[in-house]
Amino acid sequence: MKKYSWLYLLILLFLFTIICNHPSKMQPMNNKLYPEPPTAPERPVNFEEFGNTRIDPWFWLRDKNNPEVIEYLKAENAYCDTVMADTRELQEQIFNEIKNRIKEDDESVHVPYNGYSYFSRTQKGKQYPVYYRQKMSGGAEEVLFDVNLMAENQPAFLFEDYAISPDNRYAAYTYNTTGSYAEFNLKIRDLLSGKDLPYTIEKVQSFVWAADSKTLFYVIGNESLRPYKVLRHNIEMPGRDVTVYEEKDEMYNVSVDKTSSEDYLVIHSSSFTTTEIRLLKANRPEEAFQLFTPRRKGIRYSVEHNREKGFYIYYQDEILKNGRILLCDENIPSDPATWREIIPHDADTKIEDMAVFEKHLVLFTRSQGLTGIKIYSPKGKLRHEIKFPEPVYVVSPHQNPEYNQNVFRYSYASLNRPTTVYEINLQDFSTRVLKQQEIPSGFNPEDYVVEREFATSADGTRVPMAILYKKGLKKNGDNPALLYGYGAYGYSTDAWFRPSIFSLVDRGFVYAIGQVRGGSEMGEQWYEDGKLMKKKNSFADFIACAEHLIHLGYTSPRRLSIMGGSAGGLLVGATVNMRPDLFGAVVAAVPFVDVINTMLDETLPLTTQEYEQWGNPHEEEAYRYILSYSPYDNIKDTVYPHILATAGLNDSQVLFHEPAKWVAKLRATTHGDNIILLKTNMESGHGGATGRYDALKETAFEFAFLIKALTL
Repeated sequence: MKKYSWLYLLILLFLFTIICNHPSKMQPMNNKLYPEPPTAPERPVNFEEFGNTRIDPWFWLRDKNNPEVIEYLKAENAYCDTVMADTRELQEQIFNEIKNRIKEDDESVHVPYNGYSYFSRTQKGKQYPVYYRQKMSGGAEEVLFDVNLMAENQPAFLFEDYAISPDNRYAAYTYNTTGSYAEFNLKIRDLLSGKDLPYTIEKVQSFVWAADSKTLFYVIGNESLRPYKVLRHNIEMPGRDVTVYEEKDEMYNVSVDKTSSEDYLVIHSSSFTTTEIRLLKANRPEEAFQLFTPRRKGIRYSVEHNREKGFYIYYQDEILKNGRILLCDENIPSDPATWREIIPHDADTKIEDMAVFEKHLVLFTRSQGLTGIKIYSPKGKLRHEIKFPEPVYVVSPHQNPEYNQNVFRYSYASLNRPTTVYEINLQDFSTRVLKQQEIPSGFNPEDYVVEREFATSADGTRVPMAILYKKGLKKNGDNPALLYGYGAYGYSTDAWFRPSIFSLVDRGFVYAIGQVRGGSEMGEQWYEDGKLMKKKNSFADFIACAEHLIHLGYTSPRRLSIMGGSAGGLLVGATVNMRPDLFGAVVAAVPFVDVINTMLDETLPLTTQEYEQWGNPHEEEAYRYILSYSPYDNIKDTVYPHILATAGLNDSQVLFHEPAKWVAKLRATTHGDNIILLKTNMESGHGGATGRYDALKETAFEFAFLIKALTL
């Protein structure tokens, strides 16, 4: 017996480790167990609007140049660390779990373009990727950008995009060191020498090369960060850039691109409801862009080019909301009377985008909440539709940059199926796998259950949901759950494989996605029914999803959490005001919660053009409707669930003061023992940490908050 004592010691040590790392070691979330949270002084500012006085006691928090504001944010971070101190081991566990599900030494799919193969690699321990290319004929690999070296000694670094000149010599690229997704610095690298040209162009938001490999067109933003002006730059004459287009209408944003044929450069001028396009032959960069067809309110269109057939037009209006495809001759300007319909509007299927190749036309579609791919002849005859076997999945185009290619690459995934990149032959429709996402720590899809449910909203609308949980889970109402949602801008919340979420699911969580109105999961009308004067449908849908999870026995109110970011933060913020009794915890990531103040201030980024999204609050009807749901303005004196709000000091989409004010008012207004935390990234912006490991740590922190809030 004595010779086996070491075995018993190991067993005892193992049991001790489990006990020490069990959530029960953590303090319950109760205000009485922690020091008093920071208090932001009330300094009321009065606003006279439509005969009413609205008072904002924390308006002063918007000034990040005020040292008192910075000290308050630091104090909130310190308090957040204090409350979460007993989860540090759990955070580290979750971080390592997520990291172990990610192949740290990895390589992307190789993308052929203009004689080269382009790809990237990540290396174990490195925060950022390294970008490469190699000649298709073989030879040595060429390092284009080692983002790790570029990011050295920077608190944040966003490498946004790069584009290779047609002669393969230069790479234009954009980056910033603020973490903001609004403006970037543009530099041009000579790939022969590996050195950058000795100048930087600032405030760039999009860019494209002309055919001569010397001329670059780029877009800059104005003081409110609206992309509004296109300039022409010649690398042989730096400092002598010429404005070629300026959009005067504050409702419109501008971008530049090129057709897939690369024969035309494109200026897009678009609001949320209306589009106007200008084209220029890519080999004539000194000439003026020509208007394709004038803007007409309520009509959105895009243009692609086929050298034999002419221009393909994706067309959408207020009646044909799901879009159709038209074809016309290669004439500029183009007369809509000459456009020929080749793919008609379908009330049940939305056309999301198109890809035009020399001999093929590919459409990306959405029907009943699921994405799809259809392959057509250049004349619009359906040749093949890719079928997918699972009840809940998502498919999307991968990189397909070459006009004359006869294959098409796409990505496929589901909640329990890692992402796979396929290539389909566009002639015989055979497929092959190019890359399958590896889970180094091991993963068996059969260990998990994916379901599709429909909740019934207040007006009787059926709202789709995707649900994931571990096999063997009992629907007894006692499981912790996370319900995620977004519901804005027509962006669809698809059921992608998310490696991090299994750190919750493997701990007994149910994970659900509510595909509420405001997205486009069920077609364009789904989006229309969740914006402007119908915005409250999004909140009603989300509540219905929560109630449906409870009704089916997945969870209970005290064990149910919700999460949303940006406009999804508005969703969870408004929802928790309406039904604070329905949830146990909330994570609001960079939440858009101070809606009325933001939409009234035209000097703030992204405000004026968003009148078509939320309404113009300078008009009384829209003002009163927005005010009736704005989360900051509708906080109640009642018991709220535990709340974690995150912010980015350099955020340009949702300024940091929105979550900061929201937290201050929640603390001053609500009662009960709920814990309310504010965590501000003092070095980055809307997307949080820019390094991949730092981003995983932020996710681990959020998950540890949920576990602490729901499982004690």
